[in-house]
Parts: sequence; C-alpha cells; structure tokens
Amino acid sequence: MTKRDYYEVLGVPKDAGEADIKKAYRQLALQHHPDRNPGDKEAEEKFKEAAEAYEVLRDSEKRSLYDRFGYEGLRGTGFTGFTGFEDIFSSFGSIFEEFFGFGTRTRSRNATHAGADLRYDLRISFLEAAFGVEKEVEIEKRQICASCKGTGSAPGTRPEICPTCRGRGQVMHSQGFFSISTTCPQCHGETTVIKNPCSHCRGAGKVRKNKKVIVKVPAGVETGTRLRLSGEGEDGVRGGSSGDLYVVIFVQEHEFFERKGYDISCQIPISFPQAALGAEIEVPTLEGSTKIFIPQGTQSGEVFRLKDLGIPFVRGGGRGDQYVQIVVKTPANLSEQQEGLLREFAKISGENVSPEKKKFWKLTNKK
Repeated sequence: MTKRDYYEVLGVPKDAGEADIKKAYRQLALQHHPDRNPGDKEAEEKFKEAAEAYEVLRDSEKRSLYDRFGYEGLRGTGFTGFTGFEDIFSSFGSIFEEFFGFGTRTRSRNATHAGADLRYDLRISFLEAAFGVEKEVEIEKRQICASCKGTGSAPGTRPEICPTCRGRGQVMHSQGFFSISTTCPQCHGETTVIKNPCSHCRGAGKVRKNKKVIVKVPAGVETGTRLRLSGEGEDGVRGGSSGDLYVVIFVQEHEFFERKGYDISCQIPISFPQAALGAEIEVPTLEGSTKIFIPQGTQSGEVFRLKDLGIPFVRGGGRGDQYVQIVVKTPANLSEQQEGLLREFAKISGENVSPEKKKFWKLTNKK
C-alpha cells in the first residue's frame, strides 16, 4: 500500500517546528481516537497513520533521514510503523496523558522489558576510515543490580501489591465520551510498590557502570555511518533482551586528500618547465606513493586518474579512484640567467612581457 507523505498526513509544512507538529497530531488523535469512533475502520486507519507520522517527525534523527531519503531512510532505524493500537498506546502513553488527561499504558513488574539502546560518537582519522580499525571505547550503561537481582527491593524482601490499584496497574477514569483505565499514579503501572528499597541501587533495580567495548570499524566508512553492536546496550528487565549500542562515526578531514564518495582527490604542484616539457613525478597515495608521467604541454588544472587507489568499498569488492589535479607554479626569484632565458623565449614566441625588474623598480619609485 502506498503511504502518504508524513507532512501531508499531519497537515504541516516541511519546516514546521516541534510545537506545530505536536499540536497537529493532538487534533488528529482526538478526532480519530477509537473510543470516539467505535467500529469505524477508516477512523482507525487515520488514527494509526497520524501516529506513524508523528513518531517520525517528532524524532530529529528519524525526521532528518526521512527528509533526505524518504521511507527507505527509516529502515536502518528499526522503525516499521505500528501494527495496532497497543503499539501506539505503548509508545505515546505519556502523550495521551498530556493531551487528554489520562493514558492507556499498562506495565507489570512481572513482565519482561527490553533494555534501552545506547549511542556512542566515535571520531577516527581519515586513514582509519579508509582502511578500517579496531577501537576500544568505554561506555556508561545501566546494568542489573547484583545486590537485588533487579527487583529493586532490599535482599530478603519483595515488592508488595499496590494498594491503590490492587495490583491492576490501572485505575478507572471517565471524561466526556471517554471511559478508560489510566496508569496508576502510585505504582505507575508496575502493579507493585517497593516498601524496602535496595540500598545499592535505591530501588531502581539497575546501577550505572562503565564497560569497555571493542568496536570493529570496517574499511570505507564515512561520517554518519552507524555501527550496531547487538546486546551492548542496557540490560533488560526480568529476562528481557539487552538493548543495542549504536556507534556513530565521525571522520576527521585529511590535510592533503579530499574524499568524494569512494574517490579521493589531491593537488600536485609542478614547475613551468615540467609542464612544458613533460616529466615523471611522484604522487602521494593512501598507501605510500607512486610515479606518474606528465605529458608535454600539461596545463594547470588538468586532472589525472589513478584507478583503484581510492577508498575501499565498505561492503568489499573494489575501491574508488584517486584524482590528481595539476597546479603549475609560476617561477619566482629568478636568477639573471633564468630571466634572460625566459625573455628570449618570450621574444621568440612574440609575447609581450614587462620591462626588466630594475628599470621597472626605478620608474615606479622615481621621485
């Protein structure tokens, strides 16, 4: 099924700010909420469509990828839309509480929860990006408390049934045409409360710890590349899977080479005689240097291609090229002999040149 443009779904321009996007979604969520439109399949689809658009446009990273690459750009984020109302209410429970005064999320202290994903920004050199590198990084993440085994209660004690919701995690509210159960204000949907918190984690069930992780950066990466380290995020709860660590690459610029995709370019200065008569010159490459032949009459700005001397493809199977731009240097501080030869050359060529330096100097400085 063809999807509509997310900006069109919410009815906002592409430069809309966060507040305008939120306001537009609130209006659509209120208009198409399933409790207000029971049995209306079209309203249900519009409710889900609006939620999907809001989920992308409210997130700066997802929005940037969507603006640049459309729906294809969102694949790497793991976002595939919402399969049903439970997904929406699970993601936007706090939003609905803000919009309508109540939410629909239900959590249980007995349920499993996946750990949060983490992000680490890694800066590497130009050559490390070109050929790959292994880096050891240290990340801080929340891990299961060894003292309480993640329960949050002091050793020898257990969480108790919440007296407010009696273990349901929700309490009933009515407001206009809505009649819905809301998150319990005391246990926050966990169904239980901790009377005797663990002194080590203070009832959180997790503690912050540093961990060293080896990041294998493949050859050919560039700024913005995201590497996923499965299971290196925060620990899950009650057997839930650990989150992932996303390492975002930032590549430093090189003082000599410039990268364009998988190709690199550089500028090489040569003398006037070399350009006029031709020469064999040495050119730096990513892996040392190589010699190339400059033909007679080469002009400043001409470019030579060195095949397969660029950046390796990140998925293997070859590499880009290196492009060498020639810059012809004008000779300066000539000796009398050099100047005389050039003037003779100009005379033979019929070219008009300036007077000799000494005469020009005396003329321009005459008082």
